[in-house]
Amino acid sequence: MKAVMIIYNQAHSSVVMEILDNCSVRGFTKWVDVQGRGSVKGEPHYGTHAWPSKNMATLAVVPEESVTPLIKELKEANNAAKDQGMRAFVWEAESVI
Repeated sequence: MKAVMIIYNQAHSSVVMEILDNCSVRGFTKWVDVQGRGSVKGEPHYGTHAWPSKNMATLAVVPEESVTPLIKELKEANNAAKDQGMRAFVWEAESVI
């Protein structure tokens, strides 16, 4: 199993949910009002008057064969709206109950 953490501008929320559905990812945990700043050039997402946008984060644990199509769709969504910002990280999920 693999853990996929997706961090994205709140504007991508429905897009990310649609991608999870398209890739048959049923189980996930979602955090709203996540603050952060892009590592390369993105504007801060602090939910403040000066920086009003916010991020969200979604964590899904999926079978290894689901990772490639999921990441492919996330990359396509990110490329379609680069200014909104999205990152995805994948690592081993060693123990699942």
